[in-house]
Amino acid sequence: MNDLAKETAVASVTNAMKARRAVKAFDPEFRIPEQEVQEILETAILSPTAFNIQNWRIVRVSDPELRGQIREVAWDQPQVTDASELLVLCADLKAWDREPERYWVDAPKEVQEMIVPNIRRYYDGRPDVARDEGMRSCGMIAQSLMLLATERGYDTCPMDGFDFKAVAELINLPEDHAISMMVAMGKRTKDPFPKPGQLPLEEVVVSDRF
Repeated sequence: MNDLAKETAVASVTNAMKARRAVKAFDPEFRIPEQEVQEILETAILSPTAFNIQNWRIVRVSDPELRGQIREVAWDQPQVTDASELLVLCADLKAWDREPERYWVDAPKEVQEMIVPNIRRYYDGRPDVARDEGMRSCGMIAQSLMLLATERGYDTCPMDGFDFKAVAELINLPEDHAISMMVAMGKRTKDPFPKPGQLPLEEVVVSDRF
């Protein structure tokens, strides 16, 4: 990547960070072109995960009836049905045990032999670690999805205001998976409220120790 490309990429990320807002009112008639949805998803799955286990699973909810059922258990929030896309981000808690050799197939052999055995050593018998790691991974890909959408001129809303158990049942969530959050994506019909308040940098950044 040349210097100009680097500057453009940095500016794009910075602008997306500044522009992104949690939008509640979406145009129910608007649909993001399928090619763009695929491009957003294909780029988002480049997000980092520990040991490269890629332990997020994205449930793309398109069925209008299912959307309506999810809205019923999500405090009747309109973005569930009105947004072009509704993505339920789930963590595969056993991703570490699903042929982990796949995650390092393109690495040099000596790297594979070092990393792959350590994946099982790290997660086996430690379900809390696997769950925590899954939640972190979903958080990172959620941010990627929102910034990628914002970069293209679309709006998003991260959501945890719903009945997790009920949504899990509606999407037939496997027992060894857990829901992290949802992300609605589409085109706003009105601007969100102004930013309600931003803490100063010196309050949230700690040097060395609390």
